[in-house]
Formats: sequence, structure tokens, C-alpha cells
Amino acid sequence: MRQITHFISGQAQAGRAERFGDIYNPNTGEVQAQVPLASAAELDEAVQAALLAQPDWAGVNPQRRARIMFKFKELVETHMDELAMLLSCEHGKVLADAKGDIQRGLEVIEFACGIPHLLKGEYTQSAGPGLDVFSTRQPLGVVAGITPFNFPAMIPMWMFGIAIACGNAFILKPSEKDPSVPVRLAELMLEAGLPEGVLNVVHGDKIAVDAILAHADIKAVSFVGSSDIAHYTYMTGTANGKRVQAMGGAKNHGIIMPDADMEQTVADFAGAAFGSAGERCMALPVAVPVGKQTADEFVARMQETLSTLKIGISTDPDAHYGPVVTQAHRERITDYIQMGVDEGAELLVDGRGLTLQGHEKGFFIGPSLFDHVKADMQTYRDEIFGPVLQIVRAESLEEATRLPSQHQYGNGVAIFTRNGLAAREFADKVNVGMVGVNVPIPVPLAYHSFGGWKRSAFGDANQHGTEGVRFFTKIKTVTQRWPTGELADQSFIIPTMN
Repeated sequence: MRQITHFISGQAQAGRAERFGDIYNPNTGEVQAQVPLASAAELDEAVQAALLAQPDWAGVNPQRRARIMFKFKELVETHMDELAMLLSCEHGKVLADAKGDIQRGLEVIEFACGIPHLLKGEYTQSAGPGLDVFSTRQPLGVVAGITPFNFPAMIPMWMFGIAIACGNAFILKPSEKDPSVPVRLAELMLEAGLPEGVLNVVHGDKIAVDAILAHADIKAVSFVGSSDIAHYTYMTGTANGKRVQAMGGAKNHGIIMPDADMEQTVADFAGAAFGSAGERCMALPVAVPVGKQTADEFVARMQETLSTLKIGISTDPDAHYGPVVTQAHRERITDYIQMGVDEGAELLVDGRGLTLQGHEKGFFIGPSLFDHVKADMQTYRDEIFGPVLQIVRAESLEEATRLPSQHQYGNGVAIFTRNGLAAREFADKVNVGMVGVNVPIPVPLAYHSFGGWKRSAFGDANQHGTEGVRFFTKIKTVTQRWPTGELADQSFIIPTMN
């Protein structure tokens, strides 16, 4: 059976752990590989390699670091089909989604290619007699990233691309459910010219996470995952003196106004709610149509659209989405569907029980659609993270705006309307971190930053963009004086009232 390896100091390492995790093929339900679950001692080996490599890497000028990023981008594009197939067969995403996962990560790498400009500090000439003041951004040292299963290419590149370009060394702890692509990305970084030890990949579970959060030589941790673990990561990491940015769960809403382009809106929801089997923190699992007529039309059109969705194996080019990542996750989703029925929501389309001929043991689940969902239902409050769309009807825009604003999560929200004033007021008032106007998945472009509010994010810094550069660097301010002439005989003292 194929064995996944750690990647430490530029070398594949089998690991010495006695514990292993199974890697499934979601299309067949069969175990296809095993991944070692690192001990704290193995995590320390990666940190020591990073500590050894980081000072020289920080001394490489930003332009040369950028050239390695350019080369890495070219290599990933060259290996796009290979990476997408590897990702698809471990995660279950269809190949088109897998390539999108990789491409969105590459956009942050493209942003990191501009690191010489991004690291420029500030300068004040003649702040006082013969006095100049300037600031520089310097790397933190060794930093770490803990990434989830749902974007095994994009989110690691979000993190290590910025961190490494800034001059840090990086420890990546990817999800143990689909770890092959992160290792392959590290190999390509090495091929691009990155020195050994600057990027290390260590696999593991809670033991590895706790080792990262406790290690004195790791200065910052970036995390994406569930809200409970994000909160734990933030509290534990900051208690140990680290910078922490921890992105959590979501329950994104789409507000549908009576004047919305209904055909486009339904198409947007079909992709945003069910694409990648709903396993996205920026999925759109809640529709909030305003008014009975709007709701009735949306329901009728959505039911018709769902009947045309094709669920297939992840390598089927005609499939709209593939299986979910594990059998346990499939069971979690079906449990939530039953919970919705028990709570009194109207199940219009039931995705349970779906099987594919020849792939009966695969982790497939069809699209599900609930109507008349209420805000006090647990299925509404929780993140289901599957191909389930819930409809919560509202009578006014004010009522619709309250739903995402008062929800425990505040990651993303969208409004569908032709009314510019309504959209502007909604975007201004809604208590959510990322807003889309006729954009169902409002993930900002790489040169902006990604981050939600409330229980969707812990910490003060967002992912990527200039926020990412700030997170992975610290400011040093230099005040210098080169006295000449009369100034040479003057001593410099701190100004006083005298």
C-alpha cells in the first residue's frame, strides 16, 4: 500500500510514528494509502531544519525570493493535470473543481511574486536636524500553517506563499485526509530553487497540532478549519506567545430580492451550494428569498435545476460534483438531513441513499433541498458542510439582513438584486466579513484579504493580501543621524519641555 511521507529538510521521510491514518478513495470507499501521524519529536525535527535554513533565506534579497516564486508558479502550471488528479482521487472533487482549487492558490503565489514592492517600508527625511527615520518589514523566523481537507492546494499556498516570500521558514501540517498534494507542492518548491529546510511538511492529528502550538521556536500559526478548533488554536497559540490567525466555520446566506434575475440566481445557487459537494467554507447553503412570490418561484426553479445535476466519480468530466471526503462525513451530512426533518423543515429533495453503479461503496450523496427552515432550528445554526440547501423565507430586506447579522458565523453573505441602493445599504449594514453583490461566492482576489467575523475568524489579521504580509512580518524602525557642520558638535537628547 502506498505510504505518504513527511517532507523535512528537502527530503522525503517515512516517519517513526507508530500511528497511521488511512487515506480513502472517496469514489470507491477503499483505503488507498496510509499517512504517518507525527509525534512531537518529529515535529521538532522539522522545526530544527527550519531554524537552520531560515537565517540564510531571510538574507536572500526579495527580488531573488520572487524569482523562486515565479519558477514555482510555472512548475505548478506545468504539473496542473497531475496535481488535479492527485487531489481529486483523495478529496473527491471533480477535476474542474480540483484545478480551480490549485488556480486560486496560484493567484496568491502570483501576488507573492510582488514581494519586493510589498516589503517596502516607510521613510521620513529630516524628521529633525540631520535626522532620518525609516521602517522595514522583517520576517518572524519559523512559522506554521495548519490546513483543512477541503482545499488541499489552495489554502497551503495561501499560507506558505506569503510567509516564505517574506523570508520566513514554514512548517505545514496539512489535513491527514488528503495529504499528497501538499507534499507534491513542497517538492515543486524545492525544484523551483527554494533552499532545503525552508518549507517542511509534517503530517499528523491533534498531537502534531498541539506540538506546533506549544513549540517555543514557532513564532506564528495560521489555521483554517472548524470554529471550535479555530478557537482552541487561537487561545492555545496566543497563550504560548504566538501570533495566531484562525479561520473557522461558516453559514453563508444568499438574500434574494424580488427584482433579482431569477434564472441567474438559481444557477448561482446551484453552483455555490452544491459545487464541491458543499464542502467549502464559502459555499452558499442558505437561501433567503424576500416575499412569498419570490420564494415560491425560487423553490420551483431550484427543484427543477436539482433534477438535472449529475453526481459522478471525481474523474467524470460531466459530473457537477463528486463524493464527499469520507464515510464518516457522509454519515454526518445524512444525520443533519434527518435532523432537519425531525425539526419540522420541509424536505423537498432528499439526497440520501444515492449510489452509483460500480461504485456502491463510494461516499456519494445527492443534493438535498429544505424549505420553511426556521432560525431556531439546529440545522440552521450549525454548519452542515455538505450538498444541502436550506430556504429561510423573509418578508422584508430588514428581516433578511437580520438573519446573517445575528448568526453565530459571519464569513460570507450575498445579495441578489438589480437595486443598487438596496445592495449598497445591505453591504453597509450586514454584520458579516465578506459581502457579494450578485456574486454567490464572494472570495476576494489575492491582492485583497480573506477573513470573516464572529465565530468565523479568531485573531486580528486576515489571510493573504497585504494583511498576510503584515501577519508574517514585524516592523523595525530605525532613527539615524549623520551630523555635519554645526550639528556635529551638538549632542542628541530626547526632547523635553525645557
